[in-house]
Amino acid sequence: MHEFGIAEAVLDAVERRAQGRKVARLRVRAGAMLRITGPAFEQAFTMVAPGSVAEGAATDLVVIPARLTCRTCGGDEETYDALAVCGGCASTDVDLLGGDELTLESIELEEVVTHVSGDSGGDRGDPDGSH
Repeated sequence: MHEFGIAEAVLDAVERRAQGRKVARLRVRAGAMLRITGPAFEQAFTMVAPGSVAEGAATDLVVIPARLTCRTCGGDEETYDALAVCGGCASTDVDLLGGDELTLESIELEEVVTHVSGDSGGDRGDPDGSH
């Protein structure tokens, strides 16, 4: 499954950007010609992430269409299909542009909650001097 290679590349980019901080969610933009779906990417990422800063992180995959230009009629449209034909004249004499990009769009870091032990009220002082 090529999804694992893609997931490993994304994990590498996530780890560089997170700089050791725990990741809660990540968003990836992938071209349609990579032929990857959200569930397949999520499964692959879940399998490569254990032990990393992204272990347990939620994934969002946005699939970006390719641009199809027809050499026969000059039609121009978007497509998610690597074997697309022109929607205007049904010609197979088409050029596909793009659809092969892979971009780590964003990462969301987990909040770090700092707990202070002890009674914080003692730091304020007591106006009647009883403490």
